[in-house]
Amino acid sequence: MSSAVRNQGSCVAIRAFSPSSSFNRCSHGSASSDADGTTCGKPAWIGKGLTCVCFKRKGVYEGVCISLTPKQEERLKRLRHRMKVYFDGSRRDHQPTYLQLSWRQEALRALWSATYPGKELHGLISDQWKEMGWQGRDPSTDFRGAGFISLENLLFFAKTFSTSFQGLLKKQGGKRSAWEYPFAVAGVNITFMIMQMLDLDASKPGTFIRSVFLQILSENEWAFDLLYCVAFVVMDKQWLERNATYMEFNEVLKSTRAQLERELLMDDVLRIEDMPSYTLLC
Repeated sequence: MSSAVRNQGSCVAIRAFSPSSSFNRCSHGSASSDADGTTCGKPAWIGKGLTCVCFKRKGVYEGVCISLTPKQEERLKRLRHRMKVYFDGSRRDHQPTYLQLSWRQEALRALWSATYPGKELHGLISDQWKEMGWQGRDPSTDFRGAGFISLENLLFFAKTFSTSFQGLLKKQGGKRSAWEYPFAVAGVNITFMIMQMLDLDASKPGTFIRSVFLQILSENEWAFDLLYCVAFVVMDKQWLERNATYMEFNEVLKSTRAQLERELLMDDVLRIEDMPSYTLLC
């Protein structure tokens, strides 16, 4: 389905989606914008799971309404659960929101093995972790910002795109700047950036990007992890092009987010694999 209809005061689908989702026209009466001019009126909620987003682009209101399928709802629920699993080695809680010690040990050892095949890890708290770009001897302290999903993202990257992963880890590409970013800590920050960009934990949709991603998620349960891999190579590419220093890391991250958003909104991007920057992975 696709549509080029754009009417002030109403919102319709403006890009192609698979037939698995149900689209509905949403009429908001007079199209009033909020403070930043990105949304119009009050979203209409029709039935369970309806996602309705309106936004303003170049003075024209555009939007899409997606009625989530059971598969989409289930995958979103699982992704949200992943995002709420905290990683804190100092805690010994057995609450489901905190990662138990045995899981932490297994996951960290798996990350080490995928990163340094055949190289023995002397301990979960060791100076060896600094080689990967952690700030100290215990990497669990760096996971607190984004939680356990940031470790899962690194592990997915290492196993799925090992060549790209190793190239970034070892700073093999391009003319490297004098003051590099720490690889592993950068990965945690990328996870946090994507979580903020997609805003998946919000009770109501606030961005068109989120609605687009939910449709992509319905096609591939690993869409978040794939987007993470794309984001990492895009960030590194921009880092090299800017000849950036670590003090400029946040600016590079903002620029990376902007590029991801542009690519996700392209009409012919229906999967993460359709994003132009996906070709950077190998």
